[in-house]
Amino acid sequence: MEACRLTASEAARLIEKGELSVEDLTRSCLTRISERDPAVKAWTYVDPDAAIRRARELDKIRVARGSLGPLHGLPFGIKDMIDTADMPTTNNSPAYFDNRPSHDADCVRVIRATGGLVLGKTDTVEFAAGGRKALTHHPMKPGTTPGGSSSGSGAAVGDFQVPLALGTQTGGSLIRPASFNGVYALKPTLGVVSWSGARQYSPSLDTLGWYGRSPKDLTLVAKAFRLPGIDDAEPESIGALKIGVVRSHNWNHAAAEGVEALELAGRRLGGAGATVFDLDLPEEFSALNDAQWAIMTMEGRAQFLAEYLSGHALLHQDFRDKVENREGITPETYLGFVNLAARCRALFDGLFGGQLDAIVTLAAPGEAPPGLDTTGNWVMNAMWTLLHAPCVAIPCHSGPNGLPVGVQIVGPRLSDARMLAIAEAIAPALDDKLVA
Repeated sequence: MEACRLTASEAARLIEKGELSVEDLTRSCLTRISERDPAVKAWTYVDPDAAIRRARELDKIRVARGSLGPLHGLPFGIKDMIDTADMPTTNNSPAYFDNRPSHDADCVRVIRATGGLVLGKTDTVEFAAGGRKALTHHPMKPGTTPGGSSSGSGAAVGDFQVPLALGTQTGGSLIRPASFNGVYALKPTLGVVSWSGARQYSPSLDTLGWYGRSPKDLTLVAKAFRLPGIDDAEPESIGALKIGVVRSHNWNHAAAEGVEALELAGRRLGGAGATVFDLDLPEEFSALNDAQWAIMTMEGRAQFLAEYLSGHALLHQDFRDKVENREGITPETYLGFVNLAARCRALFDGLFGGQLDAIVTLAAPGEAPPGLDTTGNWVMNAMWTLLHAPCVAIPCHSGPNGLPVGVQIVGPRLSDARMLAIAEAIAPALDDKLVA
């Protein structure tokens, strides 16, 4: 097998045993990028020579001193609205075309300090918020979106160009691309990973997470970021799990293949021994998508004011509209939704306990839609982002065009470690690639 096709956890194990060099893994990824990126266009910046130099240094460090940490030697893609001191951070904005930050974002510092190799920057929707779309194509179907705003990160991991990549989510920008590209992703609880050095859009929603090709990959990164409870998480048994199937108040947006995916997930989990039942959310939750939109839009006014005033001509109309409050969101509306979100977070956390371990719900309405002028609908994601709940995307099914359709498991706030353990237990029953 080509090294670039290894999962991150497989590669980490081989590197630790001395059976795979960081240089060989990096060269394999760079070869894959050179072959595929002219079509996929996942990357905005890659410096092969610098990557090889760093790979050789990491190999020397491992031999001389041992591993730097759980990510030693693992290549990463970094979403191009997260600062890197040695690479441009363009935010996919004309105003930042030659932007060279002076410091790495905190998340990049963590990756480097625990042995990760930053391979390059991945394309994104402008400011990860709107405006210009990424140039990235779906790896399996050119001319089709890979999702957004973490477009390049999701596509690069799905296309075996890199084993791990950082993304962000304000609405559905981590989980939806994972579903479209047939990969795994973790959107952590809000605030457990530092946002410092990443482009802000909505401080009460913006969440930094990552992509991998197995639950163990996601857990490796979680260990590097020291997510609460990650070192003490116990393995889960699928036969002991109680899982609620949630269609939510947005079920009317599900495509036929999305309906099939969630029904299939329920059957597979039940057949593997889990206790599976339908779970209806309280009526108050029906307004959470509207709340997420209003809160995001109101908070975005402040985040883009500086560009509006200093670089108006370079700012996309989307962001001018946000600053000018073209949506007409009033302080009363904003505060009403903020209070609703707070109530629903407590209600949602309270659902879990002896009778409920996790919920399973759609990660996207269906397979990726055609065109690069869209990133797909985040209707199946917005409420979970607003609830600050940890979400793990798991591949499950395929649609009429043969493209992936995923589900996600969601748990109460700060249950990230347990959701990853549950994902590891149930993935063999859900993921088409693993189901016998």
